[in-house]
Amino acid sequence: MIDTKNEIINKKELISLAIESSCDETAAAVLVNGRKVLSNIISTQIETHKKFGGVVPEVASRKHIENIDIVVDEALSEANITFDDLDFISVTYGPGLVGALLVGLSYAKALAFSLGVPLVGVNHIEGHLSANYIEHKDLEPPFLTLIVSGGHTNLVEVKNYCEYNILGGTRDDASGEAFDKISRALGLGYPGGPIIQKISEKGNNEAIDFPRAYLNEGYDFSFSGLKSSVLNYINNKKMKNEEIIVEDVAASFQEAVVDVLANKAIHAAKEKSYKTITLSGGVAANKRLREKLSELGKENNIDIKYPPIVLCTDNAAMIGCAGYYNYINGKRDNMKLNAVPNLKL
Repeated sequence: MIDTKNEIINKKELISLAIESSCDETAAAVLVNGRKVLSNIISTQIETHKKFGGVVPEVASRKHIENIDIVVDEALSEANITFDDLDFISVTYGPGLVGALLVGLSYAKALAFSLGVPLVGVNHIEGHLSANYIEHKDLEPPFLTLIVSGGHTNLVEVKNYCEYNILGGTRDDASGEAFDKISRALGLGYPGGPIIQKISEKGNNEAIDFPRAYLNEGYDFSFSGLKSSVLNYINNKKMKNEEIIVEDVAASFQEAVVDVLANKAIHAAKEKSYKTITLSGGVAANKRLREKLSELGKENNIDIKYPPIVLCTDNAAMIGCAGYYNYINGKRDNMKLNAVPNLKL
């Protein structure tokens, strides 16, 4: 077992297993030095939860229990290593669904204890922003990052590895949550993000002028007003027996969300003198958001980076990357580590 920071730095290769189970994906990954991914296995529960219109926590927890052994074994097999090759284990301990978190956390704690290797608890949000380190090998702090997912919308200054300053967050609905709610209102199903993106390609994003909450150009976000506006539009059309062009509603809603996210990120980068913005989280997979942010970045001489789609959604590789930087900075957790469903960055 490696105990000192100097010994960690002097070792050429650190092999770690990472485990993620914060919501409805059971995931395991094997990494070398935090940025080289040997395997990244994800077992999704989307089809299971579709019929409910969203994630059912108890169902998610049970599925994690069923899947975790299989996912970890596959991750080790694909990486061509055994448990004995591991130097440490990283695991998500929050934020997320408490039951789901406990499955992955309990597994990781038992494994670390039995192998006699260190355990590193990882903040799920930190995992998302770390996904860009895997894709962009030359990326180093400082930079600005926009984290957008089903439960989180944050603008964060990455001062150094494991050192952050949150500039702003959501005052109500997160962007991904808004996508899911509007998708449900339009009868499109779950998950809302990919569905709305696809149908928006057939719509006119200028058809309906939905509101943008810029909150006096500050760094916080608010999407509840936009959500209410879209719901009111739909209800008014129904009451008047008027046609609802779903594609136009979806495209106009998506454009309103993208405008706020992209413009706020550029505004913050300019005010704080950052030349690089990274995008991460599930909503970072949105094609229109990537396009808009890249367009504004080019206009303002700001480099925009984002990970591939597989690293946008919940996965264990991003947890392993964040865990590595926490590990070499001396973080260790004991068997008392517990799930923290409302953990902050």
